[in-house]
Amino acid sequence: MSTVVLELAASLRSELARFEPEAFSPGDCARLAEELASTEKACAALRLLASARAVSGGAHRERGFSEGALWMARHSGRTGRQARRELETAGGLGSCPQTRTALLSGEVSLEQAAEIVASEREVPGSESELLAVARGGDLTRLRDTARQARQGALEPEELHGRQRRARHLRHWRDSLGMVCFSGALAPSTGVGLLHRLELAAERARRAARATGGALEAFEAYAADALVELSAGSGPSRGERAELVVVCDLGAWRRGHVHAGEVCHLLDGGPVPVAVARELCEDAFVKAVLHDGVSISHVRHFGRHLPAELRTALDLGPVPELSGAECARCKRRYGLEYDHVDPIAHGGETSVANLQALCWNDHRDKTEADRRAGLIGRGPPSG
Repeated sequence: MSTVVLELAASLRSELARFEPEAFSPGDCARLAEELASTEKACAALRLLASARAVSGGAHRERGFSEGALWMARHSGRTGRQARRELETAGGLGSCPQTRTALLSGEVSLEQAAEIVASEREVPGSESELLAVARGGDLTRLRDTARQARQGALEPEELHGRQRRARHLRHWRDSLGMVCFSGALAPSTGVGLLHRLELAAERARRAARATGGALEAFEAYAADALVELSAGSGPSRGERAELVVVCDLGAWRRGHVHAGEVCHLLDGGPVPVAVARELCEDAFVKAVLHDGVSISHVRHFGRHLPAELRTALDLGPVPELSGAECARCKRRYGLEYDHVDPIAHGGETSVANLQALCWNDHRDKTEADRRAGLIGRGPPSG
């Protein structure tokens, strides 16, 4: 075999071991970080392809491993489960030649390639669109787009059935003795639970902020909220709609969607019309029936957000109506509504002048407005 790649890899590791970031300017370090990120992705691609070839030829058995994934896990520092997923990705790259090329050139990561390969397997022809998203965005954006492609390829009834069958809850103890768990719920039950958790967590964070003490991470307040809800001491269900169903009026009337129509849960994806109707028997579910008419005319002057304006903001932009997300980091939880042009500067409370921001970005934006002289000194305001 050629020794060039082996020699280059050894030389690079030796050089990296001597690297001292303090000896370089921030600008040089930024450029180096970008170049190393691409190199890291290319190296990971080459490692994967070489490992997959070794496993297919049985080389792992020569090294004392009965399973190729276990050998990969040992030399890569990953778990056996992660190694198996990587082998699945390697096997699917043959049907995704563009992704294979982008992976080897360092344009996309293994995680991004895995999303594209998995989606192409379920939705043939989706590779090009997803690869463009991967090149221009992060893994979260790619996963969101891939999920939408997979959901859109299934009939709502089939999708709902798969979601129901995939529900699960697992729990274990970590090294600190903490009770940990992971799970999955169908959107028809999970979205409402998350909304109640977020409401309780936001309330706890506001209360902590009012005392002037140090704020904890949003996830800490969410953990407290879960305990409160399980004990029956969380927020009243009537304080905020737990679910918002968005459906074309024609589909609602006939009981099923036609091509180009939608019936979905806000933040939860498509659902059958029959499920939507069943959910709407609950008094704490909002049904938004529309015929494509814009809702951007909703306006109100003053700081208070009336119910109809909050509903419009929570829905997100028309015609997607896929839910609000932070205008900066695209996070979908812990959101607050910010006045783009602050009220103190004459900004109005309207759809056009409001944006969703997570707490960190809202704080940073408020400070920037204060430095720019758009608002006065004092606590953060819209």
